[in-house]
Amino acid sequence: MLRPRIIPVLLLQENGLVKTIQFGDERYIGDPLNAVRIFNEKEADELAVLDISASKEGKEPNYRLIERLANECRMPLCYGGGIKDLDQANRILGFGVEKIIVSSLAIENPKMISTMASYLGSQSVVVAIDFKKAMLSRKYEVMIHNGTKKTGKHLEDLVKEVIELGAGEIILNSIDRDGTMTGYEI
Repeated sequence: MLRPRIIPVLLLQENGLVKTIQFGDERYIGDPLNAVRIFNEKEADELAVLDISASKEGKEPNYRLIERLANECRMPLCYGGGIKDLDQANRILGFGVEKIIVSSLAIENPKMISTMASYLGSQSVVVAIDFKKAMLSRKYEVMIHNGTKKTGKHLEDLVKEVIELGAGEIILNSIDRDGTMTGYEI
């Protein structure tokens, strides 16, 4: 039997860590470098860092902070937020980050996922899919831009698409359950 892996997800807003509830109500909780040090000591298996301000505001990734996080981290590091093209992904991986995480790109430029998987390897490309339960339906609707924009796509369909495009891993984020401590949407 496989042992469970512990993969904390840190949310960045500007240069600080935040906690959200249902993708809103952001509350500052600390310094990201200090959090990396704590998870180093706790021997987490992997660490995912998502820059929600870069995604929301359409900014480039904060390369200086990413490099500092990668230098501090003693476990595999995944980074997402503001990544739109292969050059950005390459630059981030060049800092020692193991995987890049994209989200809105799966809707806005799905061919880029295929391009990234071809050049970087599927093992380095993670797609995060934010979803919420659709009204009057048993389906789950995919949202982008930190849950602010409906896509018209259903979760099951997008999962199949990104697998075909070459995503090596998929992160599913339930907007309805984010930060509520009510468990996973299963």
